[in-house]
This record gives sequence, structure tokens and C-alpha cells, in this order.
Amino acid sequence: MRTFLLSLAAMFMAVSAMAQVPSVKVENSKGEAFDTAQLLDEGTPMIISFWSTTCKPCIRELEAIYESLPDWLEEVDFRVVAVSTDDSRQLAKAKSFAEGRGWGSDFTLLFDKNQDFMRAMNVTVVPHVFVVDAKGKVVFSHTAYVQGGEVELFEAVKKSVRK
Repeated sequence: MRTFLLSLAAMFMAVSAMAQVPSVKVENSKGEAFDTAQLLDEGTPMIISFWSTTCKPCIRELEAIYESLPDWLEEVDFRVVAVSTDDSRQLAKAKSFAEGRGWGSDFTLLFDKNQDFMRAMNVTVVPHVFVVDAKGKVVFSHTAYVQGGEVELFEAVKKSVRK
């Protein structure tokens, strides 16, 4: 049974590693339509974090990333994309929440008010975070957040650069 579960986990990781960032229309922080395929235009690795204003672990994780980002960027060139999954009724709240925390200055903020990007990335719960390499392949993902988990994300970013 253990062998089966390990094989299943390895298969899941292999499939995840082959996934690409899909092309989906969302909204940027200026209220403009944004095609998520454009995220690949810069050709740098990225962390894509799906979050909502009601998800405390999401907020703790994004805050930890935000606090660590200046040091991380001294080592590796990458971006952080914070994707709000709040619906259209909570859109204004999500925008002011993210801007109020200063995330807009260091993160690319996207608002997936219809959860189209969320579905396209097979996200069922938040927080759900992906590390995407410079070619657009998902190389790591996790759900939930425990303090210190952001270090694992950064290690995945560094590994994606060394490939």
C-alpha cells in the first residue's frame, strides 16, 4: 500500500511539473482585463499565490513572502503574483486590502472574480501556491501554510533557476 501511495504521489508531482500557466482573462489592479498568459512574457520564474481576504493562512503566507522578498531578490530574479479569488461582490475590498498592505508595490496583483484562473489551475482551496519556472512550467505547488513554509517556496524558486 505504501509503495502504491508513493507511486501515486510521484505521478502527481510529474503531472504537476508538466503543467503550464493557462491563458485566462482576469482583472489587474487598475481594473483592466489581463490575460494570464502574459505572465510568461517576462521570462522569469514566479510564485503564483491564490488567496482571499477571508483566508488568514493566505494572508500570513503573503505577508511572510512580502517581508522576505527584498533579501530573496538579492539572490534570484523572480516575481510574485498574488491572485485574489474573492468574487465580484468583494472585489473592491480585495483591492484595497492588498494595496493597504503594500503588496501592489512588490507583487503583481490579479483579481480572479469569476474564479476562472483558479479553475484553470485546478485550485480547489486557498492558499494554493505555485512556483513556475521561466518557461512557464509549474515546478512546485502546495496548499495550506505553516510558519516558515515560505522558505520552501524560495528554495523551489532557486532550484527552478538552476535547471
